Amino acid sequence: MATNQPQAFTTFNVPEGKPIRAWIEGVALEDEAKKQLENLARMPFIHRGIAVMPDVHAGKGSTVGSVIATRGAIIPAAVGVDIGCGMIAARTSLTANDLPDHLGGVRSAIERAVPHGRSHDGRAGDRGAWGTPPPRVVDAWTGLAPGFARVTEAVPAVARANTVEHLGTLGTGNHFIELCLDESDRVWFMLHSGSRGVGNRIGSIFIAQAQREMERWFVHLPDRDLAYLPEGSTHFAQYIEAVSWAQAFAAENRRLMMAAAVEAVQALPDIKPFTLTDEAVNCHHNYVDIEHHFGADVFVTRKGAVRARRGDLGIIPGSMGARSFIVRGKGDPDSFCSCSHGAGRVMSRTEARRRFTVEDQVRATEGVECRKDAEVIDEIPMAYKDIDAVMNAQRALVEVVHTLKQVVCVKG
Repeated sequence: MATNQPQAFTTFNVPEGKPIRAWIEGVALEDEAKKQLENLARMPFIHRGIAVMPDVHAGKGSTVGSVIATRGAIIPAAVGVDIGCGMIAARTSLTANDLPDHLGGVRSAIERAVPHGRSHDGRAGDRGAWGTPPPRVVDAWTGLAPGFARVTEAVPAVARANTVEHLGTLGTGNHFIELCLDESDRVWFMLHSGSRGVGNRIGSIFIAQAQREMERWFVHLPDRDLAYLPEGSTHFAQYIEAVSWAQAFAAENRRLMMAAAVEAVQALPDIKPFTLTDEAVNCHHNYVDIEHHFGADVFVTRKGAVRARRGDLGIIPGSMGARSFIVRGKGDPDSFCSCSHGAGRVMSRTEARRRFTVEDQVRATEGVECRKDAEVIDEIPMAYKDIDAVMNAQRALVEVVHTLKQVVCVKG
């Protein structure tokens, strides 16, 4: 069959479970990830089956790159602790010719404008948090504060999380802010982050609560991270309120960082005045929502996946040094209208640090203004799947609208 024609998914039938449908043509499905998917497919509340995206790899409890539709229960560990993690991108009126020859000043301006990384073990003085949040962040927190009060009234332990101090901040790991060029040499801003410390705390609290509930009711699971909260229970209602709030926090977090990064670059003397165009996307890829699929209203958990209903715009980033894509969904029902959230790791961070050197990182990110030191080796492109193979495997799910190549990358 010609490689430019859409391919059907691969189906794995699971004894005593629902089928697994995987868009993995030309990409690897590791044994550990497949076992996790099979465990998940045997949970009694799975609706129709599990959809697996081509960036699939083993995660904590549930597999990254999976779409899980459930009736009557939610698995908090499937949503994870970076609740609402996702992407935002916006095209500018600039072209490549409008950028200076040396982009170090652009990267430095963004790094000054947006707290990123982590120091002091996350305590006072942490470089990844605000010492004194700026007025824009304080105003945004005013809108989020009433919902947070409702969450903490029900679950007081959530109150000990960073809140306004992390709003409008990047975080660590694979979070980033980039300047990219599209196929027409138009300049884009793109960034990746989520709900920061408060989302982590909410996720951790409810994962532990679900595990306690399983022990209380003598429910035996193949993996304790598949512990679930049944609909109608007090903890389920509390989780829905908390996770919905954290997802709103994450979307606002990205919006604030985008505004700060754009303003920082606009203020540079060697950048001509520019505006953002109407092409912009802000989408989650670690979240849960209520959707209608195959005749039922269900809870859809996307753990490392993007909603791709017909016409939906989404963002699929490559790794540092690789291409990224703005895509439009085709609304494939078997995928629960989803696509991948990136390239997907092929090795752990520890293995990447063991296998590669700073010299490897320098070569892999040639032409990109970014950090090239030992602290970011775990994000080297070779630690990820080939983004072109990932995109080819899901050509039935999305069409490419824009192809982006980063020229500046700020890492957390």
